[in-house]
Amino acid sequence: MSMLASAGLHRLRRSPWEVLWSGLASCGLTLLSQLAVAMVPRLFPSLSLIAMLPIAGVVFLVVIVVGRFWRRFIGVAVSAPLFVLFNILFLWGVYVFVIRGGTSSLLDMVINAECAMLLFGLYRIFSGDPGIVAYESSFFEEAGCKDFVEAICPSEKLSSLPRVRHCNCCKANVRGYDHHCPAFGNCIGQKNHRLFMALLTGFVVAESTYTICSTKYITRCINSGAIRSENPLSVNMVIGAMLFSVLQLLWQVVFLIWHIYCICFNIKTDEWLRGEIFQINWKKYPEFQMKGQPQSDSEVKFVNPYDKGILCNVRDFLQPR
Repeated sequence: MSMLASAGLHRLRRSPWEVLWSGLASCGLTLLSQLAVAMVPRLFPSLSLIAMLPIAGVVFLVVIVVGRFWRRFIGVAVSAPLFVLFNILFLWGVYVFVIRGGTSSLLDMVINAECAMLLFGLYRIFSGDPGIVAYESSFFEEAGCKDFVEAICPSEKLSSLPRVRHCNCCKANVRGYDHHCPAFGNCIGQKNHRLFMALLTGFVVAESTYTICSTKYITRCINSGAIRSENPLSVNMVIGAMLFSVLQLLWQVVFLIWHIYCICFNIKTDEWLRGEIFQINWKKYPEFQMKGQPQSDSEVKFVNPYDKGILCNVRDFLQPR
């Protein structure tokens, strides 16, 4: 059986009932987290939106931590990709049923298109192949595997292949492995790295657009006197969803800038963490080693043999694989 097939079986190993219960738990955690954040403007109506932001962040983290223990209490694990999916649907629903009435037709078309593309991109990256190396691949010949017995234990052999890394989460070897993304439920590798960057950019753009639309809605409510000491539930939901979007933007923008940096210097997240920062497991990625003195491990320095210059690195990244 190829490694691609085995990885597919690993991801689809759960029964339909397990998938259903996981979906219900993910939906419940989404509603709980959004309602908890929406309680912040209701409990602290006199605070400014900026002052509400750290409180909303603490509330959201508390709910997520509680959600991580659901499996211990009810025996059902929350699915991170489904949690992301339901949050997209929730924000889209708040926009359609509450905010949309006062939005221009152009902006309405833009935000609906953005949400639809996010759902499509989420499906593509979850179900797609990140670049899994199958047992019958010619890469094993390059690594010196002479038969199937050697191929079924590829962890040491694959270290000599150019950027083929093993993902412990997916139990697969991925070419161009960058990292495993729990939110998207898949590895990020050579075949889906560009899709990952497009999807990450799409989240930043969509949440920025939603923040603009919700800010305009809140401003209209303030001018019309709709926001009082006890706000209507719809206004609280809009404010809570906007706070959630801003919280997501705070880390997603940093995350996006980080990945742009990695693309410009042609280094993977896994390689950077193992080598340049933590300096662990040097023997696994020997191509990044540079020794000043052969007998001194302390002189080992991190070098990137794949860096061809920013322009060439970006061009190589954009080329179809």
